[in-house]
Formats: sequence, structure tokens, C-alpha cells
Amino acid sequence: MEAHIIKRRGHKEAYDERKVYGSVYSASLNAHLDKMNAEKIAEKVSCEITEWIAAETEQVSSEKIFRKAIELIKNENKDVSFMYETHRDLA
Repeated sequence: MEAHIIKRRGHKEAYDERKVYGSVYSASLNAHLDKMNAEKIAEKVSCEITEWIAAETEQVSSEKIFRKAIELIKNENKDVSFMYETHRDLA
């Protein structure tokens, strides 16, 4: 079964790991990480989010994904976490 995300305005959208990757990667670059480290963080966080969503039994909201991503990013780099959290629409 394909996971669907409930967006901020209430509509549903198919989950796309590339969107998570892109937003984390963008926040990493904006936090002045080099491309290699930005890719590592984005890959790790997007994979963990995808696994987390796959294990969920209910639909997940984009807000829950946002909060989970912040939690995971904080474990990797606090500056990236700050950029991700405060500049939500970077990607």
C-alpha cells in the first residue's frame, strides 16, 4: 500500500522521499555544510523517515514528518536542524 501524507491544508498526497531529501539537503547547504556532508545527512534522514512512515499504521501528516525530521536532524547537526525548523519552505 502506498503511503499518503495529509498536507497542511488537509489534502492528501503520495509520500515522496525525494521531498524530504531535498528539504534536508537545502537546509544543510544553507547551514554552510559542504555538498558531501549535506548529502550524508539528507540521505540518512530521508531513509529513516521513509522507514518510520512504512511502519506507521495510520496516515501521517506533513507536520508529523516535519517534527520527526527535526528530531533526526538534531542528532546529526544542530545548525542544520535550526535552518530546517526556522526556514520551512527552503526547498
